[in-house]
Amino acid sequence: MGYNENYKASIENPEAFWADQADSIAWYKKPQNILEKTEHGSHKWYADGELNTCYLALDYHVENGRGEQVALYYDSPAAGGIKEAITYNDLLDRVSRFAGALKAQGIEKGDRVVIYMPMIPEAAVAMLACARLGAPHSVVFGGFAPNELAIRIDDATPKMIITASCGIEFDKKIAYKPLVDKAIDLSAHKPEHTIVVQRPMIEAEMTAPRDLDWHGCQEGVEPAGCTPVKGEDPLYILYTSGTTGQPKGIQRDNGGNAVALKYALQNIYGMQPGDVWWAASDVGWVVGHSLIVYGPLMGGCSAIFFEGKPIRNPDAGTFWRIIEEYGVNSMFCAPTAYRAVRKEDPNGDFSKKYDLSSLRWIFVAGEKLDSSTYSWLSELLEVPILDHWWQTETGWPMTAPLMGLPNPSGVRLGSTNQPVPGYDIRVVDGDGNEVEANEAGNIVVKLPMPPGVAWTIWNNPERFNSSYLTTFDGYYHTGDGGFKDDDGYVFITGRTDDVINVSGHRLSTGEMEEVVSAHPAVAECAVIGVHDSLKGELPLGLILLKAGEDIAEEQLEKELVQMVRDQVGALACFRRAVVVQRLPKTRSGKILRAILRKITSGDDYNMPSTIDDEAILPEITARMQQAGVAK
Repeated sequence: MGYNENYKASIENPEAFWADQADSIAWYKKPQNILEKTEHGSHKWYADGELNTCYLALDYHVENGRGEQVALYYDSPAAGGIKEAITYNDLLDRVSRFAGALKAQGIEKGDRVVIYMPMIPEAAVAMLACARLGAPHSVVFGGFAPNELAIRIDDATPKMIITASCGIEFDKKIAYKPLVDKAIDLSAHKPEHTIVVQRPMIEAEMTAPRDLDWHGCQEGVEPAGCTPVKGEDPLYILYTSGTTGQPKGIQRDNGGNAVALKYALQNIYGMQPGDVWWAASDVGWVVGHSLIVYGPLMGGCSAIFFEGKPIRNPDAGTFWRIIEEYGVNSMFCAPTAYRAVRKEDPNGDFSKKYDLSSLRWIFVAGEKLDSSTYSWLSELLEVPILDHWWQTETGWPMTAPLMGLPNPSGVRLGSTNQPVPGYDIRVVDGDGNEVEANEAGNIVVKLPMPPGVAWTIWNNPERFNSSYLTTFDGYYHTGDGGFKDDDGYVFITGRTDDVINVSGHRLSTGEMEEVVSAHPAVAECAVIGVHDSLKGELPLGLILLKAGEDIAEEQLEKELVQMVRDQVGALACFRRAVVVQRLPKTRSGKILRAILRKITSGDDYNMPSTIDDEAILPEITARMQQAGVAK
């Protein structure tokens, strides 16, 4: 079947369609309840089936003759050029032994484990070992500050934390263990143990008996087998920024995730067992879960596990070297990375040094693919450059070309392509009424959502309902705005909430506002996202000082930048703070952030009928232009 037949079948009879797709994975016990509606209005798939995700990723392939195939290629220019080819046999051995070590420390089915690690193979081993035991893991990106890690510890209440002595950012070594120690000090919940991978660049100080060495804790333990879990049981919890300062613990189930990723890898990404796949991302993000560890391994592929950056490793040819060296067939990356490469190598001279003939196509997502970057990449590589769209909440694409099916849909610049089978995507106005083709509105998905999509928030199903299901009755609210053209291609125009996209990372401006507001000189603030040619968006703080404060603006900015870095993390890229006399508000007191964003970009706007004082807009426009943050 081609795209049209697949899509039609998935929308007309989703239960039958996804029952057929479930046959593609090896269940211990096939599910009888294919689709169930939860009491909170979401839907879960394959709830009563029994399986184990680690078995599907490793044991299954070893049993079926792929043991000597490479599972992971570890390549770390950050660590001085360390390389390792890890076969399915070897990875299974490492995972089963580490799972045995976790078991020996009391980790059982249902226990949570927080993983705070750089891109080293041990991170994948830790994730898979948790999955093997049925212990949900929560991977936290290593760029988050201790306060952010503490928030996640208190929410997930893990029995254990797994970390490394350090991560590497270009030539900078970042000690992880002190950050973890501080996070534990800040958190109300205290994990029983911390397991530490000691790296030669920095050796972490250990505190007995809480801290355990990665290798030491595995001595003399029995390798652990796979624990069967229900399809509805959580595989992992992944925190995403919401419209408030409290991150949402997106809970991913085992059954739906396995079926969805198997379908996506084969049909969307066009990958077959034995192919080489590379997602240039980090395990701290959903891409790392779906497209670095679980998806490629369940699909029997060889995945690239890359620790480094697209430039300065040693040069802007790093990506092209990886493609040639490992024979990469397809890859995924955020446009930010390619913009960085282009900035360093505008003519693409480095690419000419390498044989890139193995490459079939490139997928991009995470932020808007601008026409300039698209044209540069397309002309340079002479392969299809394919934009697509998904979210942490969905776990796999909502719109994409299906490269594994006959006659996949073509590229339309500015569009993330057509809806993927299972996603009945609509565009509605503020009242929930569908709008005409080419008319902008709120992008929603008609329920039920397909397998793999989160159907609850960890320990807070009511918040899932209020965040996604109540704004528009009968629909999942994506939080993105845009339109569909006459042929059903989806165009994303931006977020409709206060989440901004920095280098493909979704971050809450509300969270940054909480930090900025805590400064003793700040009376009020607004943090908005402004366009950046390299990173997509960057946060900008607009600051009202308390009466009588005379702190120099440069000093204030310096202090606020450091506060956000310490409490949110360097990944926020908060670098500018501009003092203003007042902020534009509605008569009910709401800050007109959408207007502020339009001022920074130089876009036209209509005077809101609800504005408290019209005179403020030319006033703040002039101030922002003076500061160089508005056109």
